[in-house]
Amino acid sequence: MNDRQARRRAFAALAAGAVCIGFAPLWVRWSEAGPVATAFHRVALALPFAAWLAARERPRARATPMTPASRRAWLLAAGLLLAADLGAWHWSIRLTSVANATLLANLAPVFVTLGAWWLLRERPGGGFFAGMALALAGAWLLTGASLRLGGGRAAGDALGLLTAVFYGGYQLCVARLRRELGPGRILVWSCAACAPWLLGFALVSGETILPVTLRGWAVVLGLALTAHVLGLGLITYGFAHLPASFSSLTLLLQPVVAALAGWWLLAERLTAWQAAGGAVVLGGLWLARRGGGAAAERPGLQEPGPR
Repeated sequence: MNDRQARRRAFAALAAGAVCIGFAPLWVRWSEAGPVATAFHRVALALPFAAWLAARERPRARATPMTPASRRAWLLAAGLLLAADLGAWHWSIRLTSVANATLLANLAPVFVTLGAWWLLRERPGGGFFAGMALALAGAWLLTGASLRLGGGRAAGDALGLLTAVFYGGYQLCVARLRRELGPGRILVWSCAACAPWLLGFALVSGETILPVTLRGWAVVLGLALTAHVLGLGLITYGFAHLPASFSSLTLLLQPVVAALAGWWLLAERLTAWQAAGGAVVLGGLWLARRGGGAAAERPGLQEPGPR
């Protein structure tokens, strides 16, 4: 497979992963367990499937080998950031509107672009930044009709913004780890590092830990398989072949999917402004991909130099 084919496949994987995760807010709203307990079930139930995927992976050629200690540190950081991301986002969904939680969490590309510039030496072109601004504007249009910051939803809004920071950090860890590890191994170790923290926080906060009906168990299993195994698995695969900044921006497809899922499954009205916002997001992604320059054509594989 040549580089162009690999990039196209990676972009398709990112888009498919974003579609899978776009349904996650619906699963969280339907869950009978508490927000963080739901996140725990999401990663715990995904772990056996991730282990199966990891066992079938071929060893990767290591372009920039890590020491064992460095690899463990990056994997641990990925797990902790994922735990913080999921816990903050699931509580945000419960404490504020789905629109607010979705939009604020999807500010992650801003933090990823800054982090990739500093840590991975990625240098996106001017066209990328124009595309990012356009895609973020489209995300605001998509959810902005109901976006009301502050008031009684201030805590949920703050958690939504923290989600973006944590999710951005997790994506940067994945971008670094994908230089030498397959997506299955990263998923296994991040789940294993993430699950105990989520369970501990859910127990301390007094949440309902276990679903009480078969439907409740089906919901958390559906969340684990679609959002975690498929969603994060495909996204982790894509990060090996595209720059972290562009990969993160592609995930702005998530609010588009969430809006369509709400219209389809929850009978939520989709306004003309929201439809226009979805089109603007797609246009921004196209502009970022076309105008990002050399940085958009290859992942940042160079080792960070001394600062």
